[in-house]
Amino acid sequence: MPKVRSLDPRINRLGIDDDLSRFEPEEPLEQWPTYEVFVQPSRGDQHQHVGAVHAPTPEMALVFAKEQFARRLKCANIWVVRTKDIYYTAYEDEDMFKPGVDKSYREAFGYKETRKKIEQFKKQQS
Repeated sequence: MPKVRSLDPRINRLGIDDDLSRFEPEEPLEQWPTYEVFVQPSRGDQHQHVGAVHAPTPEMALVFAKEQFARRLKCANIWVVRTKDIYYTAYEDEDMFKPGVDKSYREAFGYKETRKKIEQFKKQQS
């Protein structure tokens, strides 16, 4: 199939065919779905969330993300993730992040507390 030709060589590298039927959404939509955009500033760095775009397909979301977030920012890689595919915890479930056991000995303030417990234990033993 012939490729879509663009004046931008970065678009040409995406390998988009002239058959644009694959860019049609699966079901008719009132508005395009949103995609969260993550940009990697340079190789080896972590991807950072920079915003969201509306697009009919993931391929078009990549093109829109490149135009929106990679024109001015340094960019080595872009990820797009459909917003509805992101799972998250509810704020009501914040107790699940509390540690199950006392590990204060790992923190700087915990040394004093641990020292006190050792002294108390020694007193009880004598």
